[in-house]
Amino acid sequence: MKKTKIGIIICHRYHSCAGGKCFRALREREGAFKRYSKEEDVEIVGYTSCGGCPGGNVEYAPEEMIKNGAEVIHLATGLVVGYPPCPRIDQFKKYIETRYRIPVVIGTHPIPEKYQLVHDELGTWKSEHWQEMLSSLKDPLEIRKAYD
Repeated sequence: MKKTKIGIIICHRYHSCAGGKCFRALREREGAFKRYSKEEDVEIVGYTSCGGCPGGNVEYAPEEMIKNGAEVIHLATGLVVGYPPCPRIDQFKKYIETRYRIPVVIGTHPIPEKYQLVHDELGTWKSEHWQEMLSSLKDPLEIRKAYD
């Protein structure tokens, strides 16, 4: 059976988050974790915050995760659902992929419905770029509500 090792970087606003939504989504293969089949063994080998704006930990944390076997880094859903969404998320993705030659996935758990509603009202995610970036996090309504 294939085993994939991943690292997760969360927004520092949520630095005390215990990771419950991310871990549940991984177990259920929801949100950005739909990319892994339920038969695939996925192990989290690193979980940390970005270090706070402007994201200083992003420069160093992936290296430790890779030393622990990480093959992909997920930038947690909190980086896009918090308000305002992280203005550096594209830079983080580009930096990690360039510096460490490892794929970066935007998101972990599905977008909770309460965040979807407020961002729809604010028009935060109207652009094609945002729609593409969030496409893997837009699970069906009943699943989004379960993450509220």
